[in-house]
Amino acid sequence: MMSIKNAVIIGGGVAGPATALALLKAGIPSTVYEEYGSTADGVGGVLAVAPNGLNALGVIGVDIGALGQPIQRQVMADGSGKRWFEFGGLPGLPASRVIWRSELHRALHDRALERGIRMEHGRRLVSVDETEAGVTAHFADGSSARGSVLIGADGIRSTVRKLIDADAPDPKYVGLLGFGGYAVDSGVSEPADTMYFAMGKRAFLGYWNAPDGGVMWFSNLPSETPLGFNEARAISASEWLTQLRDVHADDVPGRALVEHTGPENLFVLGAMEALPNVPRWHRGRMVLVGDSAHAPSSSSGQGVSLALESSIELARCLRDVPDVSAAFRSYERLRRPRVEKIAANAAKTNGRKASGPIAKALVNLLMPIALKTVLTPERMFGWTHAYRIDWDRAVTA
Repeated sequence: MMSIKNAVIIGGGVAGPATALALLKAGIPSTVYEEYGSTADGVGGVLAVAPNGLNALGVIGVDIGALGQPIQRQVMADGSGKRWFEFGGLPGLPASRVIWRSELHRALHDRALERGIRMEHGRRLVSVDETEAGVTAHFADGSSARGSVLIGADGIRSTVRKLIDADAPDPKYVGLLGFGGYAVDSGVSEPADTMYFAMGKRAFLGYWNAPDGGVMWFSNLPSETPLGFNEARAISASEWLTQLRDVHADDVPGRALVEHTGPENLFVLGAMEALPNVPRWHRGRMVLVGDSAHAPSSSSGQGVSLALESSIELARCLRDVPDVSAAFRSYERLRRPRVEKIAANAAKTNGRKASGPIAKALVNLLMPIALKTVLTPERMFGWTHAYRIDWDRAVTA
């Protein structure tokens, strides 16, 4: 018999509404409390939802098929344009979708409201009281909320993570600064369903043709200095473009893409971060989900998809395992090995991206060989993209 009567969810980004929808499907009502005073319309850059993430969205009844752009194929190349491999996706799986984070957030937010889930803004969590019967969240405005459990879906700088464990790790800089851009009349024309990844001589660059004829691109610039979002934005877009044009001067088609990007079309994202392994995902009646528990570097291409998966697995465990502590342990058992493996792979990718010119040249020499032997696309993407959650299967403690 289910012992969870209701849940308090902290964080209204992606994982918060997704968890609320999954809990509702499991018969558990919840309320989402968000620190910011309004929804995240227009906030954030472009992200990719992989086939496993699309499957997770389907479980909670969210369809983003009309949003974003489908990406069926992936091509890896070096800075000269020489292709290493091409991956056309796995049979039977949908194409990944690139989508603005704000669009995904809005789709989840609106679906939650349609289902009658209450979402309150301007609620910054400051403390928590626990008893054997429940947990009470206290907010900065003096209000409070009580539930059977409290779920921290409050992102990579989670307050709930520190309440569970004061010594929990903070996000770490991975040695790369992130930039995005939109190139006009660059002469680069590729199939619109294909994303390209190029290990340039001095920096990594990815790109894909947008439906309107322009080209979306992103660059990971090695830097010893971790500039946060505001620090990076304090430097003008023109100055950053000058540096990026120099860095990609010898790259094909990186040079053309950066040269045909105006300051108004450069997105300065700042330091790329990842969350180290979090020793404690839960304590008492509090538990973490999404980026608050596991936030691999964006190099994984799996951050949002993993958050969606975890939202559903947590709801399944609370549905099927009556004891709260046992439910949390089951959830961690189901999720930790997968997310840590993906994070470790992303860390290796970041190491290659942040390496010096000599190391990059060695990678460009050895990678084609590895991709034809041990690192086949099917081995690289199969276990991540083909992952499916069986909602109807019961969880055992």
